[in-house]
Amino acid sequence: MSAFDPTKANDNELTGVGDLYKGWFLDYASYVILERAVPAVEDGLKPVQRRILHAMKEMDDGRYNKVANIVGQSMQYHPHGDMSITDALVNMGQKDLLIDTQGNWGDVRTGDDAAAARYIEARLSKFALEVAFNAKTTEWQLSYDGRKQEPVTLPMKFPLLLAQGAEGIAVGLSTKILPHNFIELCDAAVKYLKGKHFDLYPDFQTGGQIDVSNYNDGKRGGKVRVRARIEELDKKTLVIHDVPYGVTVSSLIDSITKATEAKKIQVKKVTDVTAAEVRILVELPAGTSTDITIDALYAFTDCEVSISPNACVIIDQKPRFVTATDLLKWSTDNTKGLLQKELQIKLAELNEKWHYTSLEKIFFEEKIYKELEKKHETWDKVLQSIDKAFAPFKPRLKRDISKEDIIKLTEKPVRRIYKLDIDELDQQIKGIEGEIAQVQFDLDHLNDYAIKYYENLKAKFGKGRERKTEIRLFDTIQVRQVAVANAKLYVNRAEGFIGTGLKKDEFVTDCSDLDDIICITKRGTMKVVRVSDKAFIGKDIIHVAVFNKNDERTTYNMIYVDGKSGVSFAKRFQVGGITRDKEYDLTKGTDKSRVHYLTVNANGEAEAVRVNLSPTCTARIKEFEFYFEELAIKGRASLGNQVTKYPIKSVRFKEAGRSTLEGRRLWYDDQFGRINTDEKGLYLGMFEGDDKLLVIYTNGTYEITDQELTQRFEADNVLLIERFDPERIITAIYFDSDKVQFNIKRFKIETTTLKTKFQFIKEGKDNYLELVTTDEEPTLILKTGKGATAETQKLKVSSLIDVMGWKAVGNKLVDKKAVEMEWERHDGPPTQKELFE
Repeated sequence: MSAFDPTKANDNELTGVGDLYKGWFLDYASYVILERAVPAVEDGLKPVQRRILHAMKEMDDGRYNKVANIVGQSMQYHPHGDMSITDALVNMGQKDLLIDTQGNWGDVRTGDDAAAARYIEARLSKFALEVAFNAKTTEWQLSYDGRKQEPVTLPMKFPLLLAQGAEGIAVGLSTKILPHNFIELCDAAVKYLKGKHFDLYPDFQTGGQIDVSNYNDGKRGGKVRVRARIEELDKKTLVIHDVPYGVTVSSLIDSITKATEAKKIQVKKVTDVTAAEVRILVELPAGTSTDITIDALYAFTDCEVSISPNACVIIDQKPRFVTATDLLKWSTDNTKGLLQKELQIKLAELNEKWHYTSLEKIFFEEKIYKELEKKHETWDKVLQSIDKAFAPFKPRLKRDISKEDIIKLTEKPVRRIYKLDIDELDQQIKGIEGEIAQVQFDLDHLNDYAIKYYENLKAKFGKGRERKTEIRLFDTIQVRQVAVANAKLYVNRAEGFIGTGLKKDEFVTDCSDLDDIICITKRGTMKVVRVSDKAFIGKDIIHVAVFNKNDERTTYNMIYVDGKSGVSFAKRFQVGGITRDKEYDLTKGTDKSRVHYLTVNANGEAEAVRVNLSPTCTARIKEFEFYFEELAIKGRASLGNQVTKYPIKSVRFKEAGRSTLEGRRLWYDDQFGRINTDEKGLYLGMFEGDDKLLVIYTNGTYEITDQELTQRFEADNVLLIERFDPERIITAIYFDSDKVQFNIKRFKIETTTLKTKFQFIKEGKDNYLELVTTDEEPTLILKTGKGATAETQKLKVSSLIDVMGWKAVGNKLVDKKAVEMEWERHDGPPTQKELFE
């Protein structure tokens, strides 16, 4: 197959499509990369954006213009359809930086589209006029049809690419630059100019929270995690504030609906009540944990998204992959160069102005203008005579006098010159000389001048542009821990099958489709498999349950007989690391080995059993008791201890035993507001199975809770967290806003309801808890006054304040004037407050 090649001299010559494709594809790819998808590093703009801004500058008269008119003006420069221009213009307008908008421009949070171009209006912002335009420093080129001039790049004196961000897909590559904070960019530019280190992190109009620990400076391979803020309104309702970058309210609600339909989360109802601020209400079924649901929303919905930046820009007509730091440095250096060029142009203009004003002064002051009254033969002779008259004064000037200078002087109206006119010219020259000196000073101190420029931008345009996205570390959510049990597991013990599809067989437990299942057979083999519709394990299944690979407390107590020797062994073991679908033998591995007895103990309990031997065996004692607590917990592959060499008829449970495991050590990680067993954060101590936690918050509430690791606390508001002792006395000092004073009270916890917050200080809008302790004999150091009148007191609180009810208001401690207070430190480790701070 062949096609017509317009480059051939003879129209009858044909060439293969493959040959055309080799050249045309590269041309097309280059065009898409350079002219459509990837922004230029000089001004941070794609061609369509640059042409829109140039067209708006041509139209600018300070008033709003219809977007439809702006699009029409832009089409003189952009050789594509009006919709592409409209979309680009709306996108820039929604970023609220270069363009002032009027009318319905849509909402990036809700996903609402802008009104039609004929209904909405726009004009260049004052910021855009200040940083993006200067005809004297702009490089120009012909437009696509050769009729007009358009800028090659705009003289952008700001890191616009980092402020607005950019996204585009070209042929063979893409770019994704995340937006950054306006104020932080100005500060970073100043730091760079001063030779100091700076860090840059994304900031989004949509707010929310961001984990930048893997941002990698915006380079390829980096990643950020962005979350919506989710708060507990009450035990049955959650409130979602903000949406992650790139997610809309409607798409977020859709993701929650899909996760609910897939039974990954339990949600009763989702209501969008977004107005000026994003607000989505999530109602939960009764008995659903709000903490687990929050984690599940992050794990299974668009409440958390992962974004991979990929900073690609056009540098020297080539795509280059760079970092955010590179872009900031390049932009700052470019801005510095543009400022230098502007100063040089201004200096040249001032020198020219000084030159002409000086000529004008000499022309009139020395009465050289009278040469015009003399009768010279020709006009050239007049000009020559004037030039000759200037000869004594030429050393005063900074450059030679041109013919054009003299002609310009002769064009001024010659009238009677007063001394006041000469004085005015003297003042003008002095003013110009002052400006020249200032411009020259700025050129000599260009770095300081650039620093002042950025500081002025921040002061002038930074108001209202504070960071919206909170930077914080995110905890890693274990998906299996928060997945809702959306399936039912069944077992056919005799045939050896398990699965969610065996609905006619024995029901085992509710489970998640993400769970692993552990199975043990009568033969003594163990296997861990993923939940499925049907899976074969092995005949005679005696144990099947959901498996948690991180469980370090569940202990298996087992008695089995070795098929070769006939000896029975007892062992206690835990199941640690396993390979899914691999079969493990819990016996010696010989044929005819069998399990006599097996229990699974969640907290390492060791029961007593009664062993009955075969009545036909030769053993003297045919029934005895065996105590598992006498066995050490070993690995699953251990042989175990011999129970008897005689054949066993049966092993029966006799009585429950206590746990042989030591209490669980718990820590509190104040970064994430989580308790954990991973030794992260503040050590809380050794906890037995029934121990509870006491948590006290800065808003004057407390709650008693269990040791469940999935629960989360308000990390920023936790003032104290420790093992709960109902006999311990709590000493609290709080601010009473009504009386503008600090009150003190001592009380015991009298409530028993778990996971419910109780207000124990006086209610008031601005009331807050200042100090709290559970020390038996706390000593308060109270500092009042300032300077020479300052006093320090030590108060033994227990001797001054009686123990009262937890709802009591308390006693007045001190007025809120110049006052500081703290608990006296005891020898030993720092207090929790000191650790948190």
